[in-house]
Amino acid sequence: MNDSSWGAPPQAGYWGPTDQGHGHGHVQSPGHGHVQGAAPAGPAYDAYEAPQTRPMPIVPDVAGHGENQDDDRRAARLSGPPVRNETNPEPMPDASQPAPKPPKKSAGRDLSAAIGVGVGLGAVIVASLFVVKAVFVGVVAVAVVVGLWELTKRLDERKGIRAPLVPLAVGGAAMVVAGYVRGAEGAWVAMALTTLAVLVWRMTEPPEGYLRDVTAGVFAAFYVPFLATFVAMMLTADDGPQRVLTFLLLTVVSDTGAYAVGWRFGRNKLAPRISPGKTREGLLGAVAFAMVAGALCMEFLIDDGAWWQGLVLGLAVAVSATLGDLGESMIKRDLGIKDMGTLLPGHGGIMDRLDSLLPTAPVVWLLFVLFVGSG
Repeated sequence: MNDSSWGAPPQAGYWGPTDQGHGHGHVQSPGHGHVQGAAPAGPAYDAYEAPQTRPMPIVPDVAGHGENQDDDRRAARLSGPPVRNETNPEPMPDASQPAPKPPKKSAGRDLSAAIGVGVGLGAVIVASLFVVKAVFVGVVAVAVVVGLWELTKRLDERKGIRAPLVPLAVGGAAMVVAGYVRGAEGAWVAMALTTLAVLVWRMTEPPEGYLRDVTAGVFAAFYVPFLATFVAMMLTADDGPQRVLTFLLLTVVSDTGAYAVGWRFGRNKLAPRISPGKTREGLLGAVAFAMVAGALCMEFLIDDGAWWQGLVLGLAVAVSATLGDLGESMIKRDLGIKDMGTLLPGHGGIMDRLDSLLPTAPVVWLLFVLFVGSG
């Protein structure tokens, strides 16, 4: 009900006319004579709690009865209107005001910054991909080194694991170049040499934690640079730029489909203990978007490609990209962090962008080899 229906409220502390009781315009206070116009002891009345026309209880003045008078006053207070805290009154609901709207869903990141950084990275990648292949290999090598730096830094900060960065960075960049120049054989040789360098480099420090540190170093070498070499190996084909572009497009489309469908229709959690934001509906959106994009890319971008091969490729990309995202979410949850870095505004770090790309690269490379060959 609107506040105006209650009329103007009386002043706080008002208990009605003072001529009630003995009819002399005063109330006798025991032991203190007569006090003109004084209200009986007790809490103030709040007009918001009862209609203004309701009669107020009058405490009878029975001089000389002492204890009986106190009992009568307590009874009057109990039978009167409920007490209200005047220092912090609760506002009455206003029917004329619209009900508050529920908060809108939020992506949790600076969307404008994320879009701007994404467009900038895309422009650099496409320019290097179609101008000179070697430049793109250099871009991949730089991304690998930065990713290794982020990963080893977080391991040291959160877990005290000191994976040797220098042999990892040098060996990781060499691994990408070897994959482009010598193919899978070169990538495996570079991986073996990087592992050996990690073992030897760590020997220069005290033995405490040696096994822990070198195990983390070998994991980092495999997880970041070795998986990235499959991108460089895609590039060696005659239509290498188109293959790499298809790989990037399908991964981005898969992530976009998962986000769009999951944000709008997501109800059932996919892996709540690993990544609470992912839903089964989002996974279906990733599969649908990636399969459509895969059919188009294989039909119009890849030499000798067929649309049905694109459907298989899109399905595989959606699954591998989701697993890769969950894998890094597992790592970050274990480390107790939200992002691997802060280098890219709206995205986090380089590793936060490579999480779905790295495990997808060998899957796409293998399917390209099976469908259209390695040349």
